[in-house]
Amino acid sequence: MNALCWMNGSILPASEARLPVLDHGLLYGDGVFEGIRFYYGRPFRLDAHLARLARSARAIALDLPLERPVLAAAVDALIDALGAGEGYLRLVVTRGVGALGISPASCQAPNVFIIAAPLQLVDEATRARGARVIVASTRRLPLDGLDPRIKSLNYLNHVLARIEAQNAGADEAILLNAAGRVAEGSADNVFIEHEGVLYTPPVCEGALAGVTRALILELAEERGLPCREQPLAPYDLYTADACFLTGTGAELIPVREIDGRPLPQVPGAHFGRLAEAFRACVRRECEAA
Repeated sequence: MNALCWMNGSILPASEARLPVLDHGLLYGDGVFEGIRFYYGRPFRLDAHLARLARSARAIALDLPLERPVLAAAVDALIDALGAGEGYLRLVVTRGVGALGISPASCQAPNVFIIAAPLQLVDEATRARGARVIVASTRRLPLDGLDPRIKSLNYLNHVLARIEAQNAGADEAILLNAAGRVAEGSADNVFIEHEGVLYTPPVCEGALAGVTRALILELAEERGLPCREQPLAPYDLYTADACFLTGTGAELIPVREIDGRPLPQVPGAHFGRLAEAFRACVRRECEAA
C-alpha cells in the first residue's frame, strides 16, 4: 500500500505532504487525532470516531474547521483514492501556525490532514501465539494532568513505555496510573479473564475510552458474557486466566505472557467468541454499506 494523505482538501502522496514548522501541533503537541480502520472499502464506526474527535477538540478549546459531513466525505475520498479494501487512517487536527511560545492566541487556522498508511502493531505470528507484555515503569498521565478521554497529540509517555517494551524484548507495554493501578497499553486497552468473568479498567483509571473497547463491552453483553469495568492492579494481570488487548490499530490481540509470567490460557475462553463477533460486526457494518 502506497501511503496517501488528504490535507486541507487535496489528496497527495504522504511523502509530499508538508506541515509548517511553526504549527503548534508540531511544536507543542497541540492538537487531537483519531485512528480509523476501514474494511471492505468503508470506514468502521466512523461516527463514533468523529464524535470522539469533536469531544477531544472541545476539551482543549480547539475549534474544528470542518463539519463532520465534510470530514466523513474526506475519509471516503481518501479510501477511494487508495483503492484498498482494508487499511488504517490517521485523522489529525493541529492548532495551526502561530508565533513561538505556548499561547495558541496567534493560531488562526487549524490544519487538518488524514494519512492512509499500513499499520501493524504485531505481526501475524505474534498475534497467533500471543503477545509478550511488560508492565512499564512509565506511568499514565493522571486525570488532573491530562484527562485520558482527550485523544491528543501528547503521546510521549506512551512512546517511552513502548521503548521499555522493545528494550525488554516484549511486544507491548501496559502503563499504570499514578496510584499503581492498571490504565491501558501503550496503544490499546486491556482486558483480563478471571474465573469466567471479563474485567477492564474504567476510564477514570486512565484508560482511553476506546471505540473497540466499547464494542467489546457491547458484544460481551449481547452474548451474556459477564464483563465488569473495575480497577485492576498488576497482581490481577499476573494471576489472570487470560488477557487480551483491544484497539482500532490492535483490533484484538491475545497475550501469552506478562512480565515473564506465562498466562494459563492463550487465548482465553471468551476470546474466540469475541473475535468472531467482532469480525461479524465489521462485515455487517462495512461489507453491506
